[in-house]
Amino acid sequence: MVGHLIVWFVFSYLIHFLADALYPINFLGWPLNYYMAAQGSLIVFVVQLFLFAKQQHAIDVKFGVAEQEE
Repeated sequence: MVGHLIVWFVFSYLIHFLADALYPINFLGWPLNYYMAAQGSLIVFVVQLFLFAKQQHAIDVKFGVAEQEE
């Protein structure tokens, strides 16, 4: 849980707070601050969502409270 919160904090606040410092760095022809604000953060959040669901399912199975698959 703490790891997910750290990733969330970095990509929702820290990246945008440091956007001016990331401007000189280019990624795929775009300034890194634009890419991280427009696309990168969203991609990270979607990946994090799937990872969290997978981890939660593993916890449910471990403790015997997982839903029955048909």
